[in-house]
Amino acid sequence: MTRLRLLTPDAQYPDDAEIERVTAGELVDWDIHRERSFERLPEAVLRGCDAMVVWHEMPVTREMIARLERCRIIVRAGVGFDHIDLEAAAAAGIPVCNTPDYGTSEVADHAIALMLTLRRGIGSYHRNLMASPQEGFDHARAPLLARLRGKTFGVVGLGRIGIAAALRAKAFGMRVLAYDPLVSRGTEIAAGVDRCDRLEELLAQSDVVSLHCPLTPQTLKMIDAGRLAQMRPHAVLINTARGAIIDIDALLDALRKGTIAGAGIDVLPVEPPSPEDAIARAYANGADPIVGERLFVTPHAAWSSPESVADARRLSVETAMQFLREGSLRNLVNSPSAAPLSGVA
Repeated sequence: MTRLRLLTPDAQYPDDAEIERVTAGELVDWDIHRERSFERLPEAVLRGCDAMVVWHEMPVTREMIARLERCRIIVRAGVGFDHIDLEAAAAAGIPVCNTPDYGTSEVADHAIALMLTLRRGIGSYHRNLMASPQEGFDHARAPLLARLRGKTFGVVGLGRIGIAAALRAKAFGMRVLAYDPLVSRGTEIAAGVDRCDRLEELLAQSDVVSLHCPLTPQTLKMIDAGRLAQMRPHAVLINTARGAIIDIDALLDALRKGTIAGAGIDVLPVEPPSPEDAIARAYANGADPIVGERLFVTPHAAWSSPESVADARRLSVETAMQFLREGSLRNLVNSPSAAPLSGVA
């Protein structure tokens, strides 16, 4: 068996690839880096890898792919792959696969947790009690408090996470609507939810709107000022998908004007935000009245748990090694024009 060399350019774990090394086996050497730009990687590392397992911190651009002389497969240790140039990889004959079979429960749980934080006043109560345990001991200080049973939960994107979130909402006694033009008709029947053929229809009826769709040219800033205006004034918006699906400036404006009641978001268009970003400015001084009352942001953490991290690490390496050693692909997300040699001697 020929020795293989695998590269992770943007590792999201503190150890020296312990799970990865065990999963790949003894005949694999690893180059582990924690960079955000491929220009900071040694040229020999890029040109010498047989496969690349990437997280979400480094854009995998056309320029980076051009340097992958030996690379036979790119695997995303995670779900979203909008930071990978799929066309450039396909043109180079490199299949790109993701790891969708991890973190489903965590992301769905997080979406519901954000809803509960807003609708049960958890963040508001905590903030007021921190300011004064005496004056803050007041149940009436949560501005968005509401009963969930009987309300409508709108899911945008009826994939595995959207369905998991929908099932959780149903457990709270909520009616669930779903919008997803890409899933086959009948999926809503299997999930036990009602289908909307137009996004506007879902927005107009939902008390909670939860986003679970990928970032594509069609979904980029899909939730803009016009779409926010179509929501109910008492509604809350949840996003655990991709930050750029929402026009953040429009969202902040809608919250301040009372166009919608609240928002819980785990993802931002740029992560982490620059000091000049509107979200960063709102959080920086602690004085913005919507923060901690009607706006809650978490740091792209919906997917995260010790179990989920371990799954992402193990499954992504399994996907790479399965192709390198057996020539079989799972969870392919591009269409390589000419598949590279996959077997090893």
